[in-house]
Amino acid sequence: MADIKQHKRVNDMLLGPLERPALRWLAGRMPAWVTPDLLTGIGVVASLMIFIGYWLTNASPWWLWFVNLGFALNWFGDSLDGTLARFRKIERPKFGFYIDHTVDAVAEFLTIIGIGLSPYMRLDIAAFALIGYMLLSVHVYVRTAVDGVFKISYGKMGPTELRAIIMLVNAAIFFFGNPKVTVPVIGATTAFDVVGALLAAALMIAFLAASTKFAMELAKEGT
Repeated sequence: MADIKQHKRVNDMLLGPLERPALRWLAGRMPAWVTPDLLTGIGVVASLMIFIGYWLTNASPWWLWFVNLGFALNWFGDSLDGTLARFRKIERPKFGFYIDHTVDAVAEFLTIIGIGLSPYMRLDIAAFALIGYMLLSVHVYVRTAVDGVFKISYGKMGPTELRAIIMLVNAAIFFFGNPKVTVPVIGATTAFDVVGALLAAALMIAFLAASTKFAMELAKEGT
């Protein structure tokens, strides 16, 4: 099994060339009282904002902007905590890895189930999207334990890109509504339901493809 201190991060995301220098810039300008643990806490609070905001959209679509603020704060806290620890050379590899990804699982649950409790997506479709995301997360963590490669992006898509897409969808729904569409077999449904179903399918396909490919590589190595 790989030593957690020697993990290799693979972060080949579409927005990576913009995100990485932005995080380094922010890390260099954070006041001393801002700690990695505080940033992790901000990420947790932000995920609660997302959940509550989506639930409150049943009363008014204006809450979608509160949700988008939650996504921005979640990115700030979740993406910057590890960068700040590395910048200040105060990494705690085992604690950081465990807490970061345990918190991520909670945030993913709150975000996706929150969407399912909104008037914009059926809860069952949101649940399938959550299952797909969790399956891919399990693959990432198992591979990290086996060969020390922590790969968090697939097809140039990672958590940052998913946040950006959902924020854009929220803005589109606010300005244009959530139009009804007719899908073969399913019948009448909403545009957000279609987006959720496609996302769920894409995540599950990515999990199957990535896990099958890695299993074949291990089989060839005989390890």
